[in-house]
Amino acid sequence: MTATLIGYARCSTDKQDLAAQRAALEKLGVAPERIYMDRGLTGANRARPGLDQALAAVRTGDTLVVPKLDRLARSVPDARAIADALVARGVKLALGSSVYDPADPMGKMFFNILATFAEFEADLIRLRTREGMAVARRSASLPGRRTALTARAGGARTALGGRHAPTDVNLLLTHSA
Repeated sequence: MTATLIGYARCSTDKQDLAAQRAALEKLGVAPERIYMDRGLTGANRARPGLDQALAAVRTGDTLVVPKLDRLARSVPDARAIADALVARGVKLALGSSVYDPADPMGKMFFNILATFAEFEADLIRLRTREGMAVARRSASLPGRRTALTARAGGARTALGGRHAPTDVNLLLTHSA
């Protein structure tokens, strides 16, 4: 039985393009029909259908190829769990052009360092997002749905017997002011 290369690519948002990852996997020798993808799913989310399909497709002697470790997992425990499960099944893991060898102490250390950096990067992204949301909240420029009723409109709606929709009361007050 001949060994097969199975590829996996992931992007975190629907707006991102997987073309570069697909091209990298094809350049590494993965056949286009053997590339499984997830779009709009973060690495922290373990429920990834494309990854599940790729893991189901690999057999003993095969190699799972990912362009970079952060495409496979965004936490050290998740990366270790996936790598350990592959090793237990006799499947190799290639990170780009480097094949991870869990029997080699240097390979194991290198893998763990890469997983730590992937987790660190994900933590920084979450931190920056929270900070940005806090700044936007303070400056009242946070995008999203506006409050249905202002305090003035709430009183007016009560005075009208509550028979009108909040947006209608807001519209009425906006045009009558």
